[in-house]
Amino acid sequence: MHPILIADDSDALPIWFATPADWSSVREALDAGAAAFAEAAGFVPDAGRHLLLPAEHGGVGGLLFGLGEAGPTRDRLIAGRLAELLPAGFWRFANLPPEPALAVLAILLGAYRFQRYRTVKPPRFRLVVPAGVDGEEVSRLADAVAFARDLVNTPANDLGPAELEQAVRELGAAHGAEVSAIVDDDLLTHGFPLIHAVGKGSVRAPRLIDLVWGDPGAPKLTLVGKGVCFDSGGLDIKPAAAMLLMKKDMGGAAAALALAKLVMERRLPVRLRLLVPAVENAVSGSAFRPGDVYPSHKGLTVEVSDTDAEGRLVLADALALADAEAPDLLIDFATLTGAARVALGPDIAPAFTDDEELASALARHAAATADPLWRLPLWRPYAAGLDSRIADTASVAAGGFAGSIVAALFLSRFVERAKSWLHLDIYAWTPKPKPGRPEGGEASAVRALDSLLVEKFSR
Repeated sequence: MHPILIADDSDALPIWFATPADWSSVREALDAGAAAFAEAAGFVPDAGRHLLLPAEHGGVGGLLFGLGEAGPTRDRLIAGRLAELLPAGFWRFANLPPEPALAVLAILLGAYRFQRYRTVKPPRFRLVVPAGVDGEEVSRLADAVAFARDLVNTPANDLGPAELEQAVRELGAAHGAEVSAIVDDDLLTHGFPLIHAVGKGSVRAPRLIDLVWGDPGAPKLTLVGKGVCFDSGGLDIKPAAAMLLMKKDMGGAAAALALAKLVMERRLPVRLRLLVPAVENAVSGSAFRPGDVYPSHKGLTVEVSDTDAEGRLVLADALALADAEAPDLLIDFATLTGAARVALGPDIAPAFTDDEELASALARHAAATADPLWRLPLWRPYAAGLDSRIADTASVAAGGFAGSIVAALFLSRFVERAKSWLHLDIYAWTPKPKPGRPEGGEASAVRALDSLLVEKFSR
């Protein structure tokens, strides 16, 4: 289990959860001294409000924590605030919040710290696993999220294409998977010219990383993650402010790795394939240019409309390879468009699929796991904006409208045989700290997809 969790401790201090609706009954359950102290302190159970309660003979005797009003405005990960509030010692839930497993998970997610470059004091509290909560399961989820966060938070000087390949190899070795990579000019030999074009401007060689695990005869699940380890924008260079967070442009790869990790740890009965096109989009004399035309792995020629829209190019080659073996389910993750953030903000990832059953299941699991996603349409008439006068397709439509939809439509041209395809345009970053979500890298959509895959493939 997670190091914060313990199986039992009879002397653990109580955490009392309260809402405006049940505050009176919670107050009655407190001992008389604690109830009087809470009354004198003016405690009200608003979301995130807390009060340390005194012990009878001094010291800390417990903690009151407000959940706020029930309903759609409540942050279902609000218990994550406890990761920063709880003093050292052993703690337990004195009463159960509405979603106890999610509350425990939120605390573990809130306790995450990125420690590669400085010493950060670990949390000194320990939490007793509440009755009915699977401590190993919430630990598994928290570990997968931390794995992705660590990758996204690592700056590009320490996480380039080669280092991302090493991360995949280490993950594969831990689970007995086969991992291979096609590197640099070998990409041209094997027919991946778009990945090569995007990465050739960097001294750090581009590559296509390929992990395979599971029974070859099982249903085929393929994950594709955009692995742009740093995005300068290329010759269509980004302004400095926009470049500052571009270490996170491999957040799609991080999410795909985290989900692959969960699939292998759960030993789901699938033939898993993970594809990561890993590149750095740099500026140099050998960088690809606006207006260049390249063939793709699928055979379609692509006119480069904007070198800062490089992610869809590397994904196109990887998706074409994935699609060639007609997987039962093909999922790609990518920090693809600013338009997605304008439409839905940093917390909600747009999801694209033509599979109505998959879309319905995805919405249900996103809601159940408090890992929000929102379906946007693959509105085919917008694809006309990708027409090119000299190639089979342009990479970007003129005008700038519906950018996330148009990017998804571009990718759809490289997916024909997959029985079901899902594209996720994620942000992979929490810009302001929230309960359970420290500022920094985030494993967007991983928990929702994990829940969906468990249901789909464990029947």
